[in-house]
Amino acid sequence: MVTIKGLYKKFGKQQVLSGLDLSISEGGIFAILGPNGSGKTTLIKSVLGMVIPDKGEISVLGKNIKKNSEYRHKIDYLPQIANFPSNLKVKELIKMIKDLRKPTHEDERLIELFKLTPFLDKKLGTLSGGTKQKVNLVLTFMFDSPIVILDEPTSGLDPISMLRLKDLIQAEKEKGKTILITSHIMSFVEEVSDEIVFILEGKIYFKGTISELKTKTDQPDFEHAIASILTENHA
Repeated sequence: MVTIKGLYKKFGKQQVLSGLDLSISEGGIFAILGPNGSGKTTLIKSVLGMVIPDKGEISVLGKNIKKNSEYRHKIDYLPQIANFPSNLKVKELIKMIKDLRKPTHEDERLIELFKLTPFLDKKLGTLSGGTKQKVNLVLTFMFDSPIVILDEPTSGLDPISMLRLKDLIQAEKEKGKTILITSHIMSFVEEVSDEIVFILEGKIYFKGTISELKTKTDQPDFEHAIASILTENHA
């Protein structure tokens, strides 16, 4: 589904990705974890074609993405920070995105799910961070693409919306989709992920299930297992 070989990326003097190799199979929820500056966002943006690697190869759905933009139509992406035009109304933004991509009625179900109806006539600039994130989620999930990339999807969400998001992600997985998530909320990651990919200093340190990580680090729970990796590599 997504294959990455020997990926290198430098910003100025900072080496962000250092020969990263990763293979993600079709179907399932994969959490990409790592401390700030480990290369998670650069990796995601490289897969999306928003960052051009210095060296290496990326294939999505069996095709090399170099000089090929068509594959992007098969990915739904939720950015960590959504910069919406502040003077647009919520319903205007949703209509604009539908006009740009393709007709869908899925937005109606998602608006109901995240209780956004009272906000449809409000301008985006007046919304709270949590409500903007719900709009962000509607825009991401209203198209039926085989790959979904969610960068910090829980940001600003209240507990009820977080539960609705978990149910939504599981429902998308059951359709056979491949879902990549980055998150700092370990309880969320533990609840939804089939596998985790842990990045340190631009390389894959671990790929596997959470129980495999606990065994590898000899730790009783997920948070301690993650802490153990960081302690071990910064000792």
